[in-house]
Amino acid sequence: MPKPIPLYELQKARLESYTNAGYNFDLERTHEYTREAGWNVDDHETELPLEAPGPPEAHGSWAAAREVLRNYTFPPPGLITGIFLPDQPLEKRVMVLRGRFLLFTFWFGVRIGGVTDERRTLENGQQEQVWGYNYRTLEGHFERGQIDFMVHKNLTTGRVVFRIHSFSQTGRISNPFYWLGFKLFGRMLQKRFSRESQKRLKAQVEEMLRKGWSSPSTAEAPPVKAAAMHNAAQEQMNKATS
Repeated sequence: MPKPIPLYELQKARLESYTNAGYNFDLERTHEYTREAGWNVDDHETELPLEAPGPPEAHGSWAAAREVLRNYTFPPPGLITGIFLPDQPLEKRVMVLRGRFLLFTFWFGVRIGGVTDERRTLENGQQEQVWGYNYRTLEGHFERGQIDFMVHKNLTTGRVVFRIHSFSQTGRISNPFYWLGFKLFGRMLQKRFSRESQKRLKAQVEEMLRKGWSSPSTAEAPPVKAAAMHNAAQEQMNKATS
């Protein structure tokens, strides 16, 4: 049986169309995007398996979560599927998001706006290792805003958490039918995305820890290896939606 064509090959034209697309919100005014100004501002957090105190373990829950985040396999596939070129550096990644709701399929573009990899000092003097990234909505998206996905490890306690932070607002939707649908269901779908993404990431991390894993991250792997890893991730999502 022939292998299925990777989604990034099937959606090559859409990926290319977003390469030079602009953002649909002003990056210079993000300090104004508050609840008081009519924006949705959300913060979510979920506990991941504890590690021993000290730097993140090579094959512990922090590193596993980083792998899941990098491959973007944590969103609920029945709602959102991320499609991107597997050999493209994360900090330059453009993604096509395939959104599904009821009988409808929507296509949106987002771009990685920044990658975080740093050690921070907390208010209590303890330190934590933080890794993650954000992506921002491009022209044509029904929403406008940014979402951050971060995994934190407290180096003193060994506590590992996955956090989602976002600010968003309904964008310009010319189709009145779609506008009404997003007005009625958009916020519900946002919350569902965050809730199920947390559960899926935690489940994938726990499964990796149970089975053991030693694959290098896609950033460290050569393009052929990265493509193979991405294909496997996409196949898992395809099965979940079939």
